[in-house]
Amino acid sequence: MPLPSDEQILKTSQDLVTQLQAIFGKHPGFRPAHARGLMLNGTFTPSPKAKELSTSPHFNNPTTPVTLRFSNSTGLPQIPDTSPDANPRGLGIRFNLGPHVHTDIVAHSTPFFPTRTGAGFLELLKALATSPPGTASPSPAEKFLGANPAALAFVQAPKPAPSSFAREAFYAVNALKFVNAEGKSTYFRYRILPAAGEDHLDEAATKERGPDFLFDELQKRVAEEPVTFRVMAQLAEEGDVVDDATVHWPESREMVELGTVEVGTVVPDNAKEQKQIIYDPIPRVEGIETSDDPLLEMRAAVYLISGRERRAAH
Repeated sequence: MPLPSDEQILKTSQDLVTQLQAIFGKHPGFRPAHARGLMLNGTFTPSPKAKELSTSPHFNNPTTPVTLRFSNSTGLPQIPDTSPDANPRGLGIRFNLGPHVHTDIVAHSTPFFPTRTGAGFLELLKALATSPPGTASPSPAEKFLGANPAALAFVQAPKPAPSSFAREAFYAVNALKFVNAEGKSTYFRYRILPAAGEDHLDEAATKERGPDFLFDELQKRVAEEPVTFRVMAQLAEEGDVVDDATVHWPESREMVELGTVEVGTVVPDNAKEQKQIIYDPIPRVEGIETSDDPLLEMRAAVYLISGRERRAAH
């Protein structure tokens, strides 16, 4: 997982890490966003349809071991599960293809993303950082949201807490491209859907739960019963925008089930392993290529820069 060679992408990525740490504080050994998490092992089993779309190993092998990380939003390592700021929740899935060979899915529990570029996201973070409670209206945040409809839509989109991580849906907002054995390309976006169905809590019910209810419940649940997610691909059609994470495709687009992930045991030495793993939004595997979405390289650089800091922390 190399850093990008583009100096501007590198600078903006470092500025994003610095700005996130300015907002949430520096917490050595933790991520600057989605700091609180839990890692579990699991198994991916592909559907017959998956190999028709892509030559990727995990779509063509009988099964593939996976490493999942469920997380809360913000850079606060102890944020209560009940906090509204803990939404959207995050999910990273690593498909372990061999020694030091893997490909990942990085998703969160809303189909929305606030900006098309990393530079735009940095502007949003700066506006939020300079708009504390009591700031005269219009605040920098209000001005930014007024000028950026996608950011306003992200902020206004409902983000209720799930009753369980096993009852939440997750969306990878960046388009990627399948390539199959015939060389045919298909643009798509991942969705991860809970086999048990989605189930969310209203504000009052969320407040009644304990601060660790989601992480506690998930550990209890996987010890008692299988927890399964369906890995889906929403397929783009001709003319769909594939280089802008803020643009939604119609819900009428074909949804293909690529396979299922069965969540197994909690990863031993969880804190150490979370510190070590760096999820990568760029596929870096045969059969899946990037789109021209500018967020992909930026996100990969942010994850790598912050991951190296995290690994170096004592």
